[in-house]
Amino acid sequence: MERLKKIKKTGLNTIEKELSAINGLKGSINDDFARCVEEIYRSEGRVIFTGIGKSANIATKIVSTLNSTGTPSVFMHAADAIHGDLGIIRRDDIVVCISKSGETPEIKVLVPLLKARNNFLIGMLGNIDSYLARQSDLILDTTVESEACPNNLAPTASTTAQLVMGDALAVALLEVRGFTANDFARYHPGGSLGKKLYLKVSDIYPRNEVPKVVMEDTIRSVIVEISSKRLGAAVVMDKDRIAGIITDGDLRRMLERETDINAIHASDIMSEGPKTIESESLVVNALEIMRSNNITQLPVVKGQKYVGVIHLHDILNEGIL
Repeated sequence: MERLKKIKKTGLNTIEKELSAINGLKGSINDDFARCVEEIYRSEGRVIFTGIGKSANIATKIVSTLNSTGTPSVFMHAADAIHGDLGIIRRDDIVVCISKSGETPEIKVLVPLLKARNNFLIGMLGNIDSYLARQSDLILDTTVESEACPNNLAPTASTTAQLVMGDALAVALLEVRGFTANDFARYHPGGSLGKKLYLKVSDIYPRNEVPKVVMEDTIRSVIVEISSKRLGAAVVMDKDRIAGIITDGDLRRMLERETDINAIHASDIMSEGPKTIESESLVVNALEIMRSNNITQLPVVKGQKYVGVIHLHDILNEGIL
């Protein structure tokens, strides 16, 4: 038990130290931060992130975030840069160099090469008195009091601070650009995230049959229609108007309370005025209607015309839930 208590205490202490590191960043959201955002926003080039060790790993994540939110970015490993990868950098590119100490040998070799090319240099660093800080055009200060590591050696709080600063940079740029959900969808066409942003009801419902009966149809006709169309429901039509819907649940409840079903028609057991969804609506909107009304089928309309049904299973099959 003592061992378990000690383990939990260590975990909590780690979180507390990293929370402290994040809180310490508030003072770093200063004029330099705002100018960094402005420089990147106005740039006609890309943002090249570079670093060594754990800082390089953080740089790759920030690059991914920026690319997905409309800021073209590239990762260049600082060690590889001085062995040929420097050719990645173009004239108008801005370089962001991430380093805790700002004094690593690779950085000291790389920085003069960057300055000779006249690229704008931003230092994201944890030592504002370092070589990198002196050479940078602007500084993003990610200084931390100490690492979460008990030996104050393993990059933990410092890399958390770098990661959070990168997110702050990305979100600020996103807002400056007026980046919308539709923009986000263009960069995320795959997976459930992308589908939530672009998949429409019209992309799904044509795969299904169009189950429908009329008001005067017998229960036998209703059962056959529901069974043959395999959607668990049939829309009840009054001429060209949707009058109601009958689900397989409605049929079961009817059979529980009725002894003679031969005289019953569709109009007798239908649910009137069912919820519907426009064919060009997003599938996530259809899902929200289903959830809020505790239903699994939703008639699809195009204008006033009934055109089909979307089922909860269709949405599940798309991986949106």
